[in-house]
Amino acid sequence: MLSSTARHLYWMARYIQRAENTARMLEATNRMALLSGSDREWRSVPSIYGLGDAFAQRHAKPTMDDLLHFMTLDSANPSSVLNCMRVARNNARDERNNLTTDVWESLNATWLELRGMTVGPAHGFDYRALIDWIKKQAVMVTGAGYSTLLRDDAFNFVMLGAYIERADNTARILDVKYHILLPSGERVGGSLDYYQWAEVLSCIGAYRTYRRVYSSKIEPWRVAELMILRHDLPRSLRFCLLQIDDNLNQLAELYGARGEANRLAGKLHSRLRYARIDSIFQDGLHEFLTDFIQRNAKLSAEIGRQFLMD
Repeated sequence: MLSSTARHLYWMARYIQRAENTARMLEATNRMALLSGSDREWRSVPSIYGLGDAFAQRHAKPTMDDLLHFMTLDSANPSSVLNCMRVARNNARDERNNLTTDVWESLNATWLELRGMTVGPAHGFDYRALIDWIKKQAVMVTGAGYSTLLRDDAFNFVMLGAYIERADNTARILDVKYHILLPSGERVGGSLDYYQWAEVLSCIGAYRTYRRVYSSKIEPWRVAELMILRHDLPRSLRFCLLQIDDNLNQLAELYGARGEANRLAGKLHSRLRYARIDSIFQDGLHEFLTDFIQRNAKLSAEIGRQFLMD
């Protein structure tokens, strides 16, 4: 496969995943803000994506609708849903021969409809309905890929992009939200607003999963354990690295060579496989997540060097 083809597929998947992750985050944060009556939660969202300064410069006295516009339809925000779907669609257009009709048509239709939403006035726009629509459309495009794509190297690069992005997002959500919800000076596991923790789980679609796994009240260290160490939760860090490692191994067998990306993925996956949540908290959850985000970014860069000619 040409490196340019692999690059287009990889980044198409990353940007679709980023759009869905953003929609899930905004949906949960909006509910949290409505219940708490505080702006503390929603003001943290730009920071998760490294956009805190950019958002503050654009909006001196921001409202919730300002945030929703900034993260969904703002063409000046490179990580807005609008721009994510634009880049994903452009990458897919270049590789239509490597995608099925179902994937291309669902992604292209989503982009065209989303672009049409930018024509009208921003004031009074129903951003909450938009967020629900974005989430459903992203799931539809992803589902079309899972259901129809040939399981070859093209599929491997799509999966690599999706799970690299998903792992980064899960780590950022847990890192930022944990420190917001844990009151200053309070020990881990102290008095917390447990409904807010339910919304953190909702960001990764895992609230009901938590109830099935633990059958108990929501406790912050168990939320962290679920999001980091569960091997069977599709958005946990461990599950994402399992999929990344597996797809890199498939590429190694196909191409007859292993590289640095394989070593980094295997090492990071093993670290998560044998980690214990009490040890993670003892060493510092923030430190663990920061280190993971850096290692995940390094892995992404190495995939770029090894396969995508970055």
